[in-house]
Formats: sequence, C-alpha cells, structure tokens
Amino acid sequence: MVAAPFETPTMAETTKDDVGTGVAGANPEDLPVPAKTLRSKLLGGSLTLLAGSGLVGLTNLVYNVATARLLGPSGFAHATAVYTILMLVSGITLSFQVVCAKYVAKTGSPKAQAAVFATLHQRSWLAGIAIGLLLFLCKQPLTAYLNLPNAFLITLLAVGTAFYIPLGVRRGYIQGIHAFGPLAINFIVEGLVRVGGVFLLIELGMGVRGAVLACMLAVMIAYFGAWPSPGLASLSLRGIAISFREGLQAIVFFSGQTIINNFDIVLVKHFFPSPEAGFYAAVALVGRLVNMCAWSVVNTMFPVSAGAGSDEEDGSPVLFTSLLLVFLILSVLIFGLWLVPSFLWKMLFGSHFELDMYGALAPLLILYAVMTGVYSLSSVIITHEMSRKIANTSWLQLGFSGALVLGVYLLHHTLREVILVQLVLMIGLLFLLTMPLLRAHCAPQAMLSYRRLRVGRRLTEEEVMAEFLRSEFHHPEFDEYRNQFDHLVRDPNLKSSRENAVRQALLFLRRGPMWRELPADTTWFEVKLTAADLDRIRFFPRAQWRRVAQGSFYLTDVVERIRIQLKSPNNDRFFGKLRLLSSSVQDNLVNPAVLLIGVNETGPLTILDGNHRMAAAMLGDSASVLEQFRFICGFSPQMTRCCWYATNVNTLLRYFKNLVRYFTYDPESDIDRYEERRVLD
Repeated sequence: MVAAPFETPTMAETTKDDVGTGVAGANPEDLPVPAKTLRSKLLGGSLTLLAGSGLVGLTNLVYNVATARLLGPSGFAHATAVYTILMLVSGITLSFQVVCAKYVAKTGSPKAQAAVFATLHQRSWLAGIAIGLLLFLCKQPLTAYLNLPNAFLITLLAVGTAFYIPLGVRRGYIQGIHAFGPLAINFIVEGLVRVGGVFLLIELGMGVRGAVLACMLAVMIAYFGAWPSPGLASLSLRGIAISFREGLQAIVFFSGQTIINNFDIVLVKHFFPSPEAGFYAAVALVGRLVNMCAWSVVNTMFPVSAGAGSDEEDGSPVLFTSLLLVFLILSVLIFGLWLVPSFLWKMLFGSHFELDMYGALAPLLILYAVMTGVYSLSSVIITHEMSRKIANTSWLQLGFSGALVLGVYLLHHTLREVILVQLVLMIGLLFLLTMPLLRAHCAPQAMLSYRRLRVGRRLTEEEVMAEFLRSEFHHPEFDEYRNQFDHLVRDPNLKSSRENAVRQALLFLRRGPMWRELPADTTWFEVKLTAADLDRIRFFPRAQWRRVAQGSFYLTDVVERIRIQLKSPNNDRFFGKLRLLSSSVQDNLVNPAVLLIGVNETGPLTILDGNHRMAAAMLGDSASVLEQFRFICGFSPQMTRCCWYATNVNTLLRYFKNLVRYFTYDPESDIDRYEERRVLD
C-alpha cells in the first residue's frame, strides 16, 4: 500500500558551534515562530506517525501472509488483484488528503478549517460515488480481464471505493491540525480490522470474498472512526476556493506513483495463470516494503525543503541528504533480503509458493526490491521539486507509468521479464531526473559577474596560514599548546621554516580537513573591498547558517534575517555569540583578518574564515566593516572542486575521500618532532 505523504520535519541540525540569544521587547505577533520550537513540534509528530506506519506495515504483512496461506496462490492472486485496484484509486484519495492537509494547516481559525473540510469532503464524496458507480457498471469486463471467479468481488470494491476517497479528506483534516496521534491510530485501526476480518471471514467459509470484504469493511470503519472531525456543523459552512494547480499536481504525482507501484500486478493477473500471478503477488508484497521504508524519508524531507524557499543552493543539502538516507536504507534492506534463507520464505508463504519453472522466491524478490529501490530514489527527487514549486517532473513520472504499462503489455513471457522491463524503465526515469540536477550542481558555481576586485600584494601560503591560525588559536584544541607556542602565533617569523612547519601542524589540529580541500594552485592576495563588493560575499552552508539563510547564503541577506531573529525573545546561543562578537569587533579585540576564496576577481566570494566576525560587524555598523577588517582572498580556476565554495555531490565525495586518505595523519606528532629538532639545534 502506498504511504500517505505526512508533512513531518527532519531532526534539528546542530553543531558544537551553534550559539545564539535574542533581544527582548519585540511584539510576538510580528515575529516568526522560532524554528527550534516548530522543529520540535513536527519532530514529535513525525516519530508518532513513523511508529504508526510501522504497525500498519506489520498488519499489512500479516494480512497478506494470512491470505496467501489460507487461500493458496490462486485465491491470493484474486484477492490481491481486487486490492490492487483499490490501491490504484488511492492516487485520488492521497491527492485529496495532501490538498486538505496543506490548506487546513495554512488556515488559522477552526471555522475556516471546517470550511476547507466541507468543500473537499463534498467533492470527495462526489468523486467516490462516481468512481464506485463506474466500477460497478464495468464489473463484468473487469472480472473477465482479471480472470476473477465472480463479479461480486468488483461490487464489493465499488462500495469500498465510495468510502475510500472521502477517507482521504478526513485524514487530511486530522493531519492538517497536527493531531498526529489520532491519525496514526486511524491507520492502525484500519489494519487491525483488515487482519481480524480476513481470519474470521475466511474461517466462516467465504474464501476470496471474505478477504476482499475484510478490506472494504476496514475502509468503512476507518472512515467513520476518523477523529477529530468538524462533524455535521461543517456541512452548513460556505465552501472556499481550492487551487486547481495544486490539486492537479497532487493528482498527477499520485496517479503516476500508484500506477508504477501497483499496475504490474493487474497486468500479471491478466496475462498469467492464477498460480503464477499469486507467486508474483508474494514477490511484489515483500519487495514493496522497501518503498514503504524509503517513503518515511520523503515524509520528513518534504516540509523541510518546502520551508527552505526556492533557492537551489539551500535546497540541495536537503535533497542530497535525503537521497543518501534512502540509498542507505535500500542497501540495508536489500542486503537483508539476500541474507534470508530460502526455507524461511517457504515457511512464511507455504510450500505451494515455489513453482518449478521459477524455483525459490528469493531471486525474483531481490530483483523486484532493487527495482522498487531505484524508483524510490526518483520519488525523492520529484517530491523535492514539488515541495518548492509546481513540479514538471510529476508529468515525466506519469509518462513513465504509461510506458511501464505498455512495456509489460508487450514483454511478459516470464515473471522475470516483467520485473526487468520495470527495472529498465525506472533506471531511465532516475537518469532523466538526475541529469539536470547533476548539471546544475556540478557546473561552475553561480557564474554571476561582478566588477573586478581591487587586488593588492600577493601573499605566501605561510603568511595566510599564520593569519588563519591566529583566528583559531583561542579554541580548546590548542589549550595544551597555548603557552608553549603563543609567541609563534602572535609574532610569527615567516622566514623560519621550522616555525612555518609548526604553525601548519597546529592549524591542522583543527582545520586540516578544511585547508586540504583548497586547490593546490590557489594564489593568495590582499584585496580592497568596497561597499558594493559585500553583495558578492557568501557564507558556506554550515548547520548554524542554514537555520537562518532561508534560501540565500549571501552575507547581506543572512544579516538582514539575523536582525529580525534578534528581535525575538529567545535563549539561542548562536545569536548570543554574534552579540558578544559585535562588541568585541567594535573594540578591536578580534583578529581583523578575514579569509575569502573564489574562482577569479569578478566572481562570487565565499568566507573561509571569519563568518561570525563578519556577521557580527555587519549587525553593528555595516559601513565600518570595510575599515575594521583586512581581507585576504585565495583564487583558483579549480575552486569549484572545493566543497567550501561549491557544495555538491562531487565536491562532497572529494571531501570524504580526503578524510579517508588522511585518517592516520597525526599533526601532534609533527609538532613534537619539530620541537625536538629545535631543542637539539
């Protein structure tokens, strides 16, 4: 079953450098909700829903395994075919749920929320009755196409569909008002009724009809048990306008998703004998557990990305982190499926699920899981785009869903061939989605052109390292060396090769991974900045800056957002550090050297060292920043390979490769060796 896209947040990102506080006295109604409070609230809802989703997944597994063992491959194939039709309808159900949840969450007053519910609830019932009536009228052709034993199964499906689509609106309202506990309970109740019903009704001799009836009863009970709800009072409220484009986007996305996830079972049921169709249904059942687990990451990523704005630079860390998490989940699950012995699958489903022409379940199951995993990565990319704008990629997915139906229709000699057709198409979909993404993030960083910088004298690498170390020497990593080497830092002798080597080793205690990412051909210069040049300076996207960037990491934009945050009464350490630094900068108590990096004199610049000092100074008197600091800039045509200048997949892989390469390097041993040499000399 396709999971509903709950709007839940990621865990708050913090580092040991995150600090801050605020200024009291502002009107709370004029200030945004503190990000930390919002994230905590949504994180709690996320954990609740994920726990509920786990129980729902378990009950779905029990239902399918029980149906398979009690009915055998043929009966299981019949029941799964009818259930799959219901899952195809879920594209409309989930579309109503997403739109309802989004509008209810945006609406402040209970009366307006009830009006949203009333509008969508009425439309969902019209859609549910229309689709249910269409299924009833087409019961004979569907029965023949799916090779079902009788048309009564489609009649049950038609009744269940009429309730299933309005159920999406009721769940969307619950989700929109952040009643995550009741929403999870509603899903669990549906699963428990389905499991209990299948045991009871099949035991009473109803066979396949009992399995299908259990599903439809579960849907109806879930509909009437959905709480909280505006109730009958909402029926008297006047409806409101709902964006057609948002509704269409949701329908297009979930239509494509439900076809890709479910229509292969319908086609296999049509083209293959019932025993083989039941065998395939068992393979698809376990393989789709991969998609259910991966979708939990999408649930978390969607609102975080939506809150980041439309700037791609800010959105890429969310996207690439989500892709990495999904990839890790898929790898663990597929490896786990590979480890499960074949006899356990035989015990789980029964010996009659082992056909002579296909052998054990395991090989097909792993192949299907890989196919589902590839599609899960595509889902992350598409939903990321949907969270930021109206997504054209939803239409691309819909096109591939049509190609999947056509491909399986033409190529279905064996069950393995059916899965391979889907795998090739899902690889193609992922390729088309990732190519524009990689081109955007691997290309030279934001080739905006500014007027040429005023470049001064050239500096040696040793001189730049000395300035960098001077800024870092107050950190705890240098406590045991501060008394011994304070003179080397405060009054460096740049002509001494031993002192230069010691300063490099000291710097690498804290900033070795950062410095090693700079291209080898980086050349350093003193530069003279003007007020206009401040617009080209950026922070690199570290955790504490992502919290306030909201779509742009440029210095002037971030500082303006920090000014707003400082008006909010809070105890955030990050803002507290900036306030303390602001006083220190004004009193000339900090190192005035700021290190910048760039491709050339006309491109954007990123602060390598001095982020907090620059922000603090801009908060005080931006006009005096140019006079308070000495700016040193490193230029290289290869700077786009540095993750501190351009954060993307390639630069991050280069960063991790260097971490592994220099893992055994110990700068403390270099410090001791150079000091021993000084004593001997």
